[in-house]
Amino acid sequence: MENNDYSTASKATYPSVAGPNIPYVITCVIISIGLPLTLVAIYSLYSQVQNNNVAPIYIINLLISDIIQFCCMIVDVAKPDRNIHIAFSMIYFYSVLASVGFMVCIALERYLVIAWPLWYRFRRTIKISLVVCVVVWILPLVHGLHIFFQYLSSHIILGVFLLVPFPLLIFFLGGTLKSLSAAISVSSDEKRRIVGMLVLVLLIYTLLFLPSIISILVEDGRINDTFYNVTYTILKFTPLADLILYVFMRKGAIDKLLASLCCCRMDSDDNSRSPA
Repeated sequence: MENNDYSTASKATYPSVAGPNIPYVITCVIISIGLPLTLVAIYSLYSQVQNNNVAPIYIINLLISDIIQFCCMIVDVAKPDRNIHIAFSMIYFYSVLASVGFMVCIALERYLVIAWPLWYRFRRTIKISLVVCVVVWILPLVHGLHIFFQYLSSHIILGVFLLVPFPLLIFFLGGTLKSLSAAISVSSDEKRRIVGMLVLVLLIYTLLFLPSIISILVEDGRINDTFYNVTYTILKFTPLADLILYVFMRKGAIDKLLASLCCCRMDSDDNSRSPA
């Protein structure tokens, strides 16, 4: 019974990629593209933090969790033995849980900029942000200990843990949109970047995380191995998607793109309101 529980937990967290098949190739491509780009993004964002800008701290930690995921993918591609695979499976999903936590932190921080600008301006410090990051890194250890002691309900707890951020991300996006007109101290370009980032975070969570959460919550006997492999192959794309958040932290081309999209939407609204 104990060995079966362990193998089930391993499959439910980080299924093995065997042979030169499509998931194997996809994993290699993700690693080769995402790992160097993520390292460059972390270095670039770190220079912004040195200028007493706390906003990139959560994205840096998100990208660090992505680096851990890349390392686990590399180990899995190397086809290690069972014990090593199980160990890195736990490390992999620990980093996934941490990345979900930092996505919530990013959404909350952007929401506060719009909804509570004065309160946020006087309370945003590097020290507070670092304390929050430490808490986010520690919280997934609770579930990690659950898996280590092999509780039968560990996959249910994992699914619920991953599902909790979903309503929070929706609330932050809705609250931000509601407070846009009142945030007079925030520039139009900054507002567009904030809304774009919140929409992107919600899309990443919905498209890349939710399929895996569904496969975790549904009983094992009702889902075959193919569905597991597909959902967790999709999950491996999250580090690449997280790199787009780095783009939203940089001013310039993204502002022009968002401005043009907003203009197109306004023109479309004006045309629909004009009399026939």
